[in-house]
This record gives sequence, C-alpha cells and structure tokens, in this order.
Amino acid sequence: MNLRHDPMRWGQPPQNPEPWPPHLLPAGGPGLPGWLEERLFDQRIVMIRGPLTPEGATGIAAALLTLDAAGAEPVQLHVASSGGELGAALSVIDVIDSMAAPVHAVVTSEAGGAVVAVLAAAERRAAYRHARFRLTEPRAAAVSGTADEVARAAGQHLRELEEIILRLVELTGQTRSRIEDDLSAGRGLTAQEALDYGLIEEIVGKA
Repeated sequence: MNLRHDPMRWGQPPQNPEPWPPHLLPAGGPGLPGWLEERLFDQRIVMIRGPLTPEGATGIAAALLTLDAAGAEPVQLHVASSGGELGAALSVIDVIDSMAAPVHAVVTSEAGGAVVAVLAAAERRAAYRHARFRLTEPRAAAVSGTADEVARAAGQHLRELEEIILRLVELTGQTRSRIEDDLSAGRGLTAQEALDYGLIEEIVGKA
C-alpha cells in the first residue's frame, strides 16, 4: 500500500482545522513567542531552529503530519540550524518521505550536519543569499553501557550515515568519494556554492 499518495490514510481532514495549541507547537528551537509560532503554522510553515534534538524532531514531525492531513498544499520548512543528532534528523526525514503534501525547504541562515540530510529530503530546496552550509558527519547520540551495546550503537550509526551519504550522492550528482571527503573535512559552502554543488535549486531574491 502506497501511504505517500493516500490522502485518506489519516482519516478525513477537517475543512477548517483548529489552531495549533500553543503548548504543542513544534519545538524547533528557542526564540519565537507562541503566538508567532501559531501564525507560521497557519501559513503552513514549520521551522527547524537551533540544534535538532529528539524532542525538537518530535514537534517538527507532529506539525508536518498535521499539515499533511489538513491539505495537499506545499508545506514550507524553514531551516536555521547548524546540525543535530542523526537519529532526530532521520525521524523527520521519514515523515517527509511519507507525506502526500510536498515539502519545500528554505535555508534562512544556516544548515549543517544532520540537518543537511533533512534538506535533501525536501521536494524543492532554496536558500537566502547569505545562508551558509557546512557538510559535516552527523553526530550520534551519546551511548553508555556495555562494550557490546556501545559497539552495536556504533554499527547502527554507521548504517544510518551510509543512508545519508547515498541520499546526498543521489541529490547532488557528486561522487560518493567526494561526499565522504567533504563530510570528513567539514566543508563550508556559501549559497552560491551550495547551488553549484547541487544541494539547492534556487537562491531566493537572486536576479
């Protein structure tokens, strides 16, 4: 069953959905009052702000799923994050991959680490002229326990990192070796360089 293209999979969406409760607004990061978060949500805008944590990813995923159920119009994902945990990014990517509504991502200031992988999952990608990008290996969540438990967690991280590398190769058209080298080196890119690299398709406001 193809859930991505089944608009009824979440049930019949309301014609006039209730406002997003302030205490349930996506925890994309600090700095915005609840009323502004709610206004952005009404405009089908979800933000990733600050380091992407599991808690933040849960709120972002909930907002994306709610907007997907409410209608088929594009959802705008505004990105201003230097990175975060790989597992948190993958949970957001899984939601984007499952959505019927297209996701259009805009990097408003920066995108780095695991958040670059979230950007790659969007159907359309753009950035403002002074946005910055940093290709770095997404970090794993801290793991404690026995040696076997730590080894299993390390193996899982490597498998997840492999998924991200393959997604970036497919998106950008760059070779796998170049993607791996750039992630290892922590390569920084301007908006124009990200456009040339294949990470984005458009620079907002560029003539």
